[in-house]
Amino acid sequence: MFRVPPAATSSSEGHVDYRLARASVLADFRGGVLDLADVCEAHPELVRAARAVGREVQGDCPICERAKLVHVTYVFGPRLPKYGRCISLRGELARLAKRPGTHVAYIVEVCQACSWNHLLRRSTLERSAESQEPNPATESTSDPD
Repeated sequence: MFRVPPAATSSSEGHVDYRLARASVLADFRGGVLDLADVCEAHPELVRAARAVGREVQGDCPICERAKLVHVTYVFGPRLPKYGRCISLRGELARLAKRPGTHVAYIVEVCQACSWNHLLRRSTLERSAESQEPNPATESTSDPD
């Protein structure tokens, strides 16, 4: 995962945090409502991206507890492929934020061992029409647990 630079986001309203949804899924799994096949179903391309460009983060997988989690970031927006762009280089988000139009970054938590995955955060990258500079904002860097 690459942090969304503060200058690249439109406002704090441009962020959606999915920690509560994650906690609910984990509670349902631990309570027997969901089985392993329901929660460990990452698409093979997501697992491949996790291996190739995922950024290891602190903490083990909440499902298998035997592998470290990685974050993968995808961006969608104008003049990008319809399936989005997987962010693989530092500074790429800042460059995308300088482009015209609205771009949305999705940060996904992935376990390469068991295929657990969950959307952690969605952040809007938007340029100001008047200044053609990214609007200032901040991003929460708190842990999903």
